[in-house]
Amino acid sequence: MSAPTTTAVRPLRIGPLVSATPVVLAPMAGITNSAYRQLCREQGEGFYVSEMITSRALVERTPETMRLISFTPAERPRSLQLYGVDPLTVAKAVEMIVAEDLADHVDLNFGCPVPKVTRKGGGSALPWKADLFRQIVRGAVTEASRGGIPVTVKMRKGIDDDHLTYLQAGRTAEQEGVAAVALHGRTASQHYSGHADWDAIARLRETVTSIPVLGNGDVWSAEDALDMVQRTGVDGVVVGRGCLGRPWLFADLEAGFAGRPERVRPGLRQVTQVLRRHAKLLVDFYGDELRGCRDIRKHISWYFKGYAVGGDMRARLGLVDTLEALDELIADLDLDQPHPGAAAEGSRGRAGSPQARVALPEGWLESQELTGAAAEMIRQAELSVSGG
Repeated sequence: MSAPTTTAVRPLRIGPLVSATPVVLAPMAGITNSAYRQLCREQGEGFYVSEMITSRALVERTPETMRLISFTPAERPRSLQLYGVDPLTVAKAVEMIVAEDLADHVDLNFGCPVPKVTRKGGGSALPWKADLFRQIVRGAVTEASRGGIPVTVKMRKGIDDDHLTYLQAGRTAEQEGVAAVALHGRTASQHYSGHADWDAIARLRETVTSIPVLGNGDVWSAEDALDMVQRTGVDGVVVGRGCLGRPWLFADLEAGFAGRPERVRPGLRQVTQVLRRHAKLLVDFYGDELRGCRDIRKHISWYFKGYAVGGDMRARLGLVDTLEALDELIADLDLDQPHPGAAAEGSRGRAGSPQARVALPEGWLESQELTGAAAEMIRQAELSVSGG
């Protein structure tokens, strides 16, 4: 993308919460647990959001959910993303968050495109049912307001190009008192493929005028973030796959938005130091060395993108089961390698393929009202699901 022109960037205000750097870490299933949030937060200011939490699982206090909502004392503000399809269950979950002081900010997920979520009417499928969307948002805002907790909404453009919902949903969210809305500039049918539609993000910014609007999609660098703000007029950016294996991206973003030219370009030694710290934080998070090491395996290819780390070594690193084994393999690398430049930058993470047809409940698209079989299906959708 072309270099952005200089633009004044204001602090991002989400209700009473303020960040000088207008950046949000996108919730990512299996990624944005407390360990990774700590790693990113150390790099720069922003809002660092938890993995998606299912409202029913929270109300029922399932053990894994209670682990996922844990925040360290250094994590302030505490941002928790909540998924739900039933207004009463979502409201009950927010009531619990307020009563037990579990978070400082609640983000509602209406953007998840994975089939096991959309086929039950959740995630990016839900705003199509306009009244249901309004009821969920209204209930969450009402309960959150009792504790002075701001609620935000994260969504996609719609189900597909023939069933766009983002402008209507944005207006509804604004009317119901949310503190900010974020738009991923893709439809559910795109998944993460193709290019994010920044023009749609600009249209939402023009439509929703009284609260912050955030843009999400194809922010791989500080320059991309500045370009998005310049081109769309949004109040901040949401960063997801761009930070995989690169938590220092948040240092770049902080510098970029402050008008400073410096960027973090670590050599392999510095990369392995961050990787090792990430692994230790995961071990501490799980309280289990084997589980923590298994979790770090999926991050290996992201951390080493562009660096000369052979296939055999990558395979061995992908099987580590102790921190000692990780240390031994790191010691065998050529740690004096400098940053490889463009090879280490750009897109990362799985984009997936466009879906010819989004998995939806039977008859879902026949009406924007929730009736018949769709109403029955939605009652079954409050399951413990993962998405992003």
